[in-house]
Order: sequence, then C-alpha cells, then structure tokens
Amino acid sequence: MNGEIRKLFYFILLATFAWTLPAAIPAAHAADPSDGRIEELERRIEILADELRRLKEERALPATVEETPAASGTQYGSPFAAEVARGEKRRLAIGGYGEASFRSVVGDDSGQADTIDLTRLVLYLGYKFSDRWAFSSEIEFEHATTGEGAEEKGEVSVEFAHIDGLFDPRLNLRAGLLLMPVGLLNEAHEPPFYHGNSRPEVERRIIPTTWRANGAGIFGSFGDRVTYRTYVVSSLDAVEFGSSGIRGGRQSGSKERAEDFSWVGRVDFHPLSGVSLGASAYLGNQGQNRTIAGKKRDVFAQLYEGHASVRTRGLELRGLATILELDDAGALSTEVGETIAKRMVGYYVEAAYDVVRLLAPDRDDYLAPWVRYSRVDTQD
Repeated sequence: MNGEIRKLFYFILLATFAWTLPAAIPAAHAADPSDGRIEELERRIEILADELRRLKEERALPATVEETPAASGTQYGSPFAAEVARGEKRRLAIGGYGEASFRSVVGDDSGQADTIDLTRLVLYLGYKFSDRWAFSSEIEFEHATTGEGAEEKGEVSVEFAHIDGLFDPRLNLRAGLLLMPVGLLNEAHEPPFYHGNSRPEVERRIIPTTWRANGAGIFGSFGDRVTYRTYVVSSLDAVEFGSSGIRGGRQSGSKERAEDFSWVGRVDFHPLSGVSLGASAYLGNQGQNRTIAGKKRDVFAQLYEGHASVRTRGLELRGLATILELDDAGALSTEVGETIAKRMVGYYVEAAYDVVRLLAPDRDDYLAPWVRYSRVDTQD
C-alpha cells in the first residue's frame, strides 16, 4: 500500500476511534467536568486533523521557488523531481502541465489572423528505485503537433532526464540531460512560477530558457538556508548565436557536439522567511572545435547572474540581472553574417500582489496583478 494512503488510513481509523470512544464512557464520567479525558480526546482529534491537512497539502504541487530553497526542493532541478526524490522508495510518479494562449491582432493592416495555440503540453515521469537512486524526466509537446518538421509548427523534445544518487543532504550526484541552474526560471519554468503569458525576455535571450545540456555534477543543501548545484556540461554551439542573443546555440541533448565542455554552478541563500538571494555562473569555450572566420576559435563565454525575491503577506517582489561576455565576437560575427556583441546585458524587476489574500484570506485561490520593468541589450 502506498505510504501516504497507509498514513491516511491509520489517521482516519484513529479519528473514528477517538470520536466513538466518548459514547462508551459511563455517563457519570462524561458529565464530570473534572474528568480531563474528553478534553484530551478533543486535543488528539485536533492533532489528527492538522496531520491530515498537512498530508493533503504535500500531495499538491510543490511550493514556489521563493520559499526556503531546501524546503521548496529547487536543488532537485524541478518541482516534480523534488517530489520523487523526497518520496518513498519504489515510488512511481506521473504529472505534468499544459499552457494555451489566445493572440488577437489589433490595428494591423498586414493581414495577420487571430490565433489560439496549445503552446505546450509537458508530461512528467519519475521513479524512485531505492532510498539512494531516483530517475526524473519531462517530455514536452509544443504547438500540439510535429507537423511539417519545423520547430514553429510543433516538436516533441525531452526537457530533462537524469538519474540522482541521493547519499546525503549535503552531497548528491546527478547525471543525464540537465536543466542549467541559471536564473529564476530555467529550472522551475512552469507557468505558475512566472507572471504573465510569456517568460521575461531577459530569461529568453541572454539566459536562454529552457536551457539544458548533457552532463554530470553534484548538488545538495546545508540546513534549511543554503542550496547549491554544480555541473560539467556540453557547451553551447557558438555558430548558432545571433544578433538577438545566444538562444540558437542550445544543443538540447540532440546529437550534441561535444568538443567543448563548460562549468555551471549556483548557490541560493535564504536568510529570512520569504526572502531568497542567489547567484550563478557559466564558464567555458563554445567554439566546439569549429573553423570560425578562417581559424579555430575558442569563443570563451562568461555568463554571470544574480537574483533576489521577497514574498510576504501577498506581496511579491522579484529581480534579476545578468551579463554575458564573449571572446572572438568579431570573428564569430564574420562567420555567421550577423553582429554578435562581445557583451550582452539584461535585467528586470517586478512586483505583484495577491488580491485574493486581501479579499478572501481563507481561500487558496491566487490572483496577482503585476508590473515588470526590464531592459535587454544584446548589442551592449
């Protein structure tokens, strides 16, 4: 029997016993206010009710990334993966999410039509083999079809697929197709984790969400305040960079060119309840042993990013800043026929407020009007 179901069964059984027991107590005892047995039974029932409520919450989608890093499970690479890693051994987990959008063209004489798109359907599959080994994966279907062989028409891709060796909260192993631990959204990129219909441009062009690569590394946490991830992964492919950013350089696990490898690392710190601070870095050659503008070029890349978030009493504040430095940008521009800058920068700050918390504090619904200011310069 599943462990959570077994717990629920025991709690229901105990609660039923606790409710029926007073009927068996002699009337003299039941009526005696000095007898504390009734009060004790009521106290135990309240404890059982609290435990049932906690189990119900644990079965829901994991907490948002603004909570304590170790508590929210972000070191596991995704909310679903965290659920598998923390669960019982020999546990199968199936989950997922979807996203649809409606686009209306207003005041345009170009003849563009309004469109409705099933933007993505993502299915999660994970399995915990034992106390020490767990597998997690996500498969994404974009635009509801793979017709005509073009990405904009639809494609199926593996978002991530990795094996975790869970040895100690402070030191664990991971290998496979990994999400890069960079920025606020690359690992937790599900729609509930960002405001609006689209991810911020900073985390699309300079931090190319969804960014993944084959590799291996370690991850862990120190108490409830600090988490880290550090991997060695296959590098981007520099000849696919463009004037609008490095997004085209993602190899995404598909027959990746593995002439160059890069290092990526991240650390998050949670000093107070609802406050999170973090930073990440990505360093390595991206040339992949290609001939660029007549000779082999390293195209060494340095990407640095810092982020912070505050969540308290319905108010949400979030900010991120990043800078990317590229060597051999001039030669790369000549090779690809576009102006690729030596430096790209971007940042954004945003604020939101959950009005449901203000108007109906007892409800679990969520509605947060938001505002964002951002700047992206891929030609800095």
